[in-house]
Amino acid sequence: MFNNTPISKDLVLVGGGHAHIEVLRRFGMRPERGVRITLISREIHSPYSGMLPGLVAGHYTFDETHIDLQPLCHFAGARLYHDEVVGIDLVSRHVQCARRPPVPYDILSLDTGAAPAMDIPGAAELAIAVKPVSTFYPRWQALCERARQASGPLVIGVIGGGAGGAELLMAARAHLLSTHGAAAERFSFHLVTAGADILPTHANGARERYRRALALAGVTVTSGFEVAAVEAGAVIAADGRRIALDEILWTTHAAAPPWPRTAGLATDEAGFIRVAPTLQTTAFPDVFAAGDIATVEGHPRPKSGVFAVRQGPPLAANLRRACRGQALEPYVPQRAFLSLISTGDKHAIASRGRFSASGRWVWHWKDFIDRRFMRRYSDLPRMAETAPAGEDPSEADMRCGGCGAKLGAEVLREALAALSPTAPADILIGLGAPDDAAVVRPPPGLLAVHSVDGFRAFIDDPWMLGRVAANHALNDIYAMGAIPHNALALVTLPYAESSRMQDDLVQILRGALAVLETSATALIGGHTGEGAELGIAFAINGYVDERALVRKRGVQAGDALILTQALGTGVLFAAAMRGRARARWLDAALTAMVSSKAAAAQCCMRHGVHAMTDVTGFGLVGHLVEMLDGYGATLSLAALPLMAGAETLAAETVLSSLQGENRRAERYVAARHSAASQARYELAFDPQTAGGLLVAVPGSAAPACLAELHALGYSDSAVIGRVGATGERLTITD
Repeated sequence: MFNNTPISKDLVLVGGGHAHIEVLRRFGMRPERGVRITLISREIHSPYSGMLPGLVAGHYTFDETHIDLQPLCHFAGARLYHDEVVGIDLVSRHVQCARRPPVPYDILSLDTGAAPAMDIPGAAELAIAVKPVSTFYPRWQALCERARQASGPLVIGVIGGGAGGAELLMAARAHLLSTHGAAAERFSFHLVTAGADILPTHANGARERYRRALALAGVTVTSGFEVAAVEAGAVIAADGRRIALDEILWTTHAAAPPWPRTAGLATDEAGFIRVAPTLQTTAFPDVFAAGDIATVEGHPRPKSGVFAVRQGPPLAANLRRACRGQALEPYVPQRAFLSLISTGDKHAIASRGRFSASGRWVWHWKDFIDRRFMRRYSDLPRMAETAPAGEDPSEADMRCGGCGAKLGAEVLREALAALSPTAPADILIGLGAPDDAAVVRPPPGLLAVHSVDGFRAFIDDPWMLGRVAANHALNDIYAMGAIPHNALALVTLPYAESSRMQDDLVQILRGALAVLETSATALIGGHTGEGAELGIAFAINGYVDERALVRKRGVQAGDALILTQALGTGVLFAAAMRGRARARWLDAALTAMVSSKAAAAQCCMRHGVHAMTDVTGFGLVGHLVEMLDGYGATLSLAALPLMAGAETLAAETVLSSLQGENRRAERYVAARHSAASQARYELAFDPQTAGGLLVAVPGSAAPACLAELHALGYSDSAVIGRVGATGERLTITD
């Protein structure tokens, strides 16, 4: 939808913790006009800590226990940046990331959680920390595989006697015993705690109930054992005592990351960020923190997910007030809360103050509460109008068109100064020069190859969009057997204050430059303008020896058809626009889309390529029909490499808006009825962005070509069909 409202505030959320997912939900239900939200998260699927033991025990699937941040961000109108934060510049107000350029903010909120302290010698190398879950769960699955292959007895140990450690041990026991049948008798389990008793924050009644559950399960409990070192196969106390453990899971007290203190934020003695009851940091009112990473002054509480969940609504309200410049309201966390602690086998213990109870009914009660919580972030309500009550959207300044829509000269100059691109000596006049056009000295004896390609934004991350767009445009040059040399950019930026437009321009061009410079392609100029939405295009200029020129047409009968990248970007990003694509599907797709096709093209040329093109907007069939030029071919649906999630979405008829137009190429197709009814058939017409190369090589050369493509990292490459004789039709088979 056209939006003429300039962006006036950048609200940046760091971490997809329990408080932030509620912030996103509430801003989605009632958007704040002029506020742009960006979530930077190392995890793209946020685990719900209350269901983690059930995931380990095998009661739940991964998707049942994780909140997919992509649909949630789509609902909230937020940008999702998949990256890890490594620091904050509190003076310039920028968030520093591991992989991408710094992200500016007006209001910043931190909810990255905490992880078990792993400062014991050997712990980080030999024990499996329960957090972050993104690294714990694959290591837990690897432990299960080792347990399956082991022939002798195995002792599984958990270090940490709190509720989290006890639950994890019982969940691990439940899973291993249920999946190994008669062989389960070779497992034994050991809970090790430094305290005098388990569940130290709970009353005697709850502790006694859990002690009985552990005893009935045959779990050995060792208290008063403070681990001083971890060695292969054992943990060692300071007094020299040893406990033999074959596998070690670590759930000790939480530790804070170092970067908040390094950045200059006030922290407590353990390194957790000090915040006032308003959840603002004590010295920087534009920075908020919540969840395990924060300590509320005057109201210390345990590092528990229940407090992070309860902080979500007051954090959302105060972030909204901060964006409006209104006074904030304090939040006092509750002291007592209900804990429902599972014992692994669909049995649980309830604990609140002195009250405790246990039974299967408690587990079902917990299951009901947990599933209801998860539905809150998957069954999202309809969004409200973007303008708050009492505000008239027509009050926004009218924006000029024509040359009046160009970016201001100072914005452009400062953005280009921040880039510092390199240029070879044959670029006589290039980026940043005051002249009206770039000037290049062409190399003698080579043909010039020119192409232009671009699109409106289909993702809301300008840095990633720049990378995809540059790769997309370069593919046309590679498909001709040419070497790219220079590029011109055309960028349209959303309406915003000049500083935000400048930052967006820097972000998108930095992404593009990361790709262009890797391919030795100089960015030599371009044009910028403002509009309703982000858009980018590149004119790429390259050179090729006439003898090495590869054309789209030139197939020969008997050629093998090779596709170097999986299909599915059209349906995936169509689903993303509807909030129906899983974050991991999009993440994997973007990884493929930003991979260079240069080495793939050179590989196919070494194996005698007859014809080559890149698969883009017309879809596989559309580009294949152009390539065949009167020849027939057989295309195998079963052989098509597909991106994760693409077939699922196509089966649900989640298709690109260009699908219908691409299906017009069916008039060239003779398809079996069974093939035409498959979701894979739809994906043969799916429009691609930054897609793979479609290559025709001699049939005898195909095995060696495919093997080399796989060795070069193009693991999805596949022979998808064969070229027939002239006058035949394209046949699509199962």
